[in-house]
Amino acid sequence: MAEKEPSICDERNYNQLFRKYYEPATKYLYYKCGDLQQAEDIVQNVFIKLWRLCATVSFYKAKSYIYTACNNLFLNDVAHKKVVLKHQESVSGKTNYESPEFLMEIDEFRTKLTQTISNLPVKEREVFLLSRVEKKTYKEIAEITGLTIKAIERRMSKALQLLRNALGKEIKI
Repeated sequence: MAEKEPSICDERNYNQLFRKYYEPATKYLYYKCGDLQQAEDIVQNVFIKLWRLCATVSFYKAKSYIYTACNNLFLNDVAHKKVVLKHQESVSGKTNYESPEFLMEIDEFRTKLTQTISNLPVKEREVFLLSRVEKKTYKEIAEITGLTIKAIERRMSKALQLLRNALGKEIKI
């Protein structure tokens, strides 16, 4: 006799999913949008929606549901993201004129690097940050995004090429 699938409507199972996927889903969205508050808001809304639809979502497909719903809500919020990123760029573009020249150069490079990463196309930025910041393997990134490993490799290659072109070939990425 087949074992009965756990129900997301059971609070213990729901809490287990929340503890397991809240932080990774938030990081996934943060890498897409560059705004931690926006990412947290979206993920919280997804978990509220998951609770409301608990009877219709399979426990074993919950991870896929969570990431898909996060991505869909994010896509619906793209206009807001652009406003937030422009604001961040304007704030981070200020230079500290009291710093010694070397520290100023470091600050300028850090700003240029941050801006260059934020200017990457969304798909390439997402893969780059998941790989380089989050230290995810291509296989893990493929699972999170629902893409093939080859697609992840292509996006990473494109991201690195764009960063090299913007920052100079002497930079090791």
